[in-house]
Amino acid sequence: MKLKFIGTTSEHGNCPTLYETDAGDIVVQGDRLTDPEAIAQLRNVGEHETFVVIPRDLLTRFAPKE
Repeated sequence: MKLKFIGTTSEHGNCPTLYETDAGDIVVQGDRLTDPEAIAQLRNVGEHETFVVIPRDLLTRFAPKE
């Protein structure tokens, strides 16, 4: 899988960041969601899944519009 950098709202190379795969999917780099109360509200979580928190500004600025 090849990744193409889409954009970031962070400074100094830290997360959050968006990438696009060569299949057209989006990969999100961000801080792991660790709040137990928030995690308890998630639905249908697979053992292979994880969750990251990303600022709305990152999505509205860089997410593909198509």
